[in-house]
Amino acid sequence: MGRKIRYIQDQIAKSGKTSSYRPLTDKDINLNELETKLTELEAELLEINANTDRLQRTHSELTELQLVLHKAGVLFGSARDAASTVQHQGADTENGSSIEEAVDYPLLQEQEMQTDPSKQARLGFVTGLISKAKAASFERIIFRATRGNMFLKQAPIEDAVLDPATGEKVEKTVFVLFFSGERARTKVVKICEAFGANRYHFPDDPNRQRQMKSEVDMRLVELQSTLDAGIHHRDNVFNSIGYNLEKWAVMVRREKAVYVTLNMLSIDVTRKCLVAEGWCPVSAKPKIHDALQRAAHVSNSQVNTIFQVLHTKETPPSYFETNKFTSAFQEIVEAYGVGRYQEANPGCFTIITFPFLFAVMFGDWGHGICLLLGALYLVLNEKKLGSKKLGDTMEMAYGGRYVILLMAMFSIYTGFIYNEFFSVSFGFFGGSAYQCPDPQYSVKNCPTATTSGVEKWSYEPYAFGIDPIWHGSRSELPFTNSLKMKMSILLGICQMNLGILLSYFNARYFRSALDVWYQFIPQLLFLNALFGYLSFLIILKWCQGSKPDLYHIMIYMFLSPTEDLGENQLFIGQTYVQIVLLLVALVAVPWMLFPKPLIMRKQHIQKMHGRTYGFLRESDTESTDLEVDVEHDEEEFEFSEVFVHQMIHTIEFVLNSVSNTASYLRLWALSLAHAQLSAVFYDRVLMFAWEYTNPIIRLIGLIVFANATVVVLLCMETLSAFLHALRLHWVEFQGKFYQGDGYKFHPFSFKTLFEEDDL
Repeated sequence: MGRKIRYIQDQIAKSGKTSSYRPLTDKDINLNELETKLTELEAELLEINANTDRLQRTHSELTELQLVLHKAGVLFGSARDAASTVQHQGADTENGSSIEEAVDYPLLQEQEMQTDPSKQARLGFVTGLISKAKAASFERIIFRATRGNMFLKQAPIEDAVLDPATGEKVEKTVFVLFFSGERARTKVVKICEAFGANRYHFPDDPNRQRQMKSEVDMRLVELQSTLDAGIHHRDNVFNSIGYNLEKWAVMVRREKAVYVTLNMLSIDVTRKCLVAEGWCPVSAKPKIHDALQRAAHVSNSQVNTIFQVLHTKETPPSYFETNKFTSAFQEIVEAYGVGRYQEANPGCFTIITFPFLFAVMFGDWGHGICLLLGALYLVLNEKKLGSKKLGDTMEMAYGGRYVILLMAMFSIYTGFIYNEFFSVSFGFFGGSAYQCPDPQYSVKNCPTATTSGVEKWSYEPYAFGIDPIWHGSRSELPFTNSLKMKMSILLGICQMNLGILLSYFNARYFRSALDVWYQFIPQLLFLNALFGYLSFLIILKWCQGSKPDLYHIMIYMFLSPTEDLGENQLFIGQTYVQIVLLLVALVAVPWMLFPKPLIMRKQHIQKMHGRTYGFLRESDTESTDLEVDVEHDEEEFEFSEVFVHQMIHTIEFVLNSVSNTASYLRLWALSLAHAQLSAVFYDRVLMFAWEYTNPIIRLIGLIVFANATVVVLLCMETLSAFLHALRLHWVEFQGKFYQGDGYKFHPFSFKTLFEEDDL
């Protein structure tokens, strides 16, 4: 039935009709009646299509014959006289011409002219149509096959005609071909068939031509009326189906899905019932009970359905209940891998951290407003857009509309922190804490702002974000680079600590004390003894306003831990603290490497020695085979593999602590690139055009600036920041705790079934 419905849908689509017509009578139909109905409709449509194709082919042939009669009638008289002239010239050559001139004539004509003129072959001709693209090749082949003993006249047709063989419109040419002899006719016919040229009978008599033309015109009129009647009948059949076709398709799809599911069930031969095993959320158990009871009541079943929870060692699928807001963030997480059953789901944190890290790289509240307008359009029109068939790019944007909305909102927030609006700064939050050394000038117009600098006159900093006086000054890049670089390190250390903390919750939930004591604790100590200490120094330096070199402190912490820090000292006892932290970091490495595999080996040996054996009853032998196999798989232990795996994991964490911290510097790099591109477009395009008083130049500059902003900053930079934020979550954050080796729960649902296009 699905095949028949697809066939009817294809026929409706080819006809250009829609199935939105609603019939006056709409009654329910069961599957048996539907199958009969679809069989009758398919047979009727097949017959209609066969008759229509046959009539259309005859109509196309008559149309071509009509064109031949019209075009060839004009060509025939002059072409035949010219062909006869060529033939008589051959005879004259035999009678009076020189031998040298006779050599130039074709061999076939020479052989025919050597005979008596009364025995010459009768002049024959062929008329028809050939594709205009093949006309030149056709003429050359005919010329060579007849050795030049031919005469061809062609007349192109202005409009494309419907080819009877293919049913496609083709540009064609009417031709009249004269030749001499039956052998030449045989060759010409074969060549016409090879080139797909359609040959038509053309009478010699002009009166017969006129009579034939009138007959063709009458037949065309009759055929057209027959075709119109057939198309009208086919449209009536489609209209009689109406909107029921979609309802039938849904009915067939539902029944097909039900039977596919029933095929997964096993039959209990002794009890004569069906047995099904599957997964369901714990929260759905009451709903399943109610559904089974309703089904038994509706079907008047004398046997109740038994619903029993089985205890199995198989790993259940992972299921996260989402809505239209959280589904896109969960898909971002699961694109890396589906979470292991019952492990911590990073999707809860990704809802905030992902758009925030994006905004750190995209911080410009002008661009954020543009992105917000696009997100609001998708959100406010989600019902309208959800009912349409969107393109691939628009479909992805629509699916992530709430992700884009949060990215835009956080971009506006970080844009206010960076004080950037299309690379222009504003003083919305009070006055600047700096003043010009020359009191005659304001801070914005200070001539020394880009040379010697300005003076700080107030101890109260700018209320929110970066002081606007930094914009355009000679210290703008060093200041903003230092700020964004240190901010990136702080954000990275915080997110990596969050990932390690989630690994503790995973270990505690799964009751793995080894992972808590020999993975979580040493990892936390190692990361914070080095890079947590760096974050502490950054905050302390901001609070004190001192000028120590943090690069020097961190480098000589490893090279010369006991050396006096001198002017780079931030607090008393800093040297002793650094020595202790360095020792903690060194101890954390073997702490991660050795104890866990050794303890696992000891536990395995104790388990093997503590195993007891007993006699199995004969009735229990068969039922415990599977359990023995499973336990045997679980008890397999190879110390070398465990130790190598732990060594790889330890080395990977130590190296990733450095590389992942450096990876978060992409937040600074992308933010710097975005700000500089925005400044280049504003200064070199918009302001450059605004220096002219000509409105046309200003308009051109505004158009170029708008296009560059949309294409480069709102499209390319958005995609770049999105991909970098994706990498930071997949590798730097989820790599600390997320296994991602589970499989997703795919419940049977008619709703998801109807979203599929296949029937």
